[in-house]
Amino acid sequence: MRKISKLPQEVDIIAQLADLKEIDYKNMLILTALVELLIEKGLITRQEVLNKTKLLELDAFFSSEVL
Repeated sequence: MRKISKLPQEVDIIAQLADLKEIDYKNMLILTALVELLIEKGLITRQEVLNKTKLLELDAFFSSEVL
């Protein structure tokens, strides 16, 4: 009986994960579109975006490091 009582909770968690995946996809799509538009309009270069991404990754890495 324990497995049956856990089933609704597990289904709910799976549904929440599916919702998060959809939200993540939509966020990535809009972000990609914005970056591409900025590049097309000549406001930024692809290299500037890549450089900033690397910088932010480094910042996140060092700020999460335990001293």
